[in-house]
Amino acid sequence: MSEEKIEKPAETPVKETLTPVKCLIGAVLAGAMAYGSYNLTSAIATTFANKPIHTTNQIVANISSVVRSLVVGVVSLGIWVFGIVAIGLLALGIQLLIQSKKQSPET
Repeated sequence: MSEEKIEKPAETPVKETLTPVKCLIGAVLAGAMAYGSYNLTSAIATTFANKPIHTTNQIVANISSVVRSLVVGVVSLGIWVFGIVAIGLLALGIQLLIQSKKQSPET
């Protein structure tokens, strides 16, 4: 039983152009995710503050305090990540807009 090798034609990669509109859409989406992360962090922190830890064991109190801090910290990290991405995409969109204005001949 011989196996035949079927060669597929090489596909040329499609190069997508970067436009200020795409950057603006990405910035809006990242900003919305940052805002959602902010609301989530606020809700989690409020829930943790309203429900104190009831235990007499010091190890349990320490571990639960660390876990609460890590949960709030990880979610708040999302605020910064998505916020910086939104600012970067907005700046890139402005840069592309300025570059396109400089390259197009003025009439």
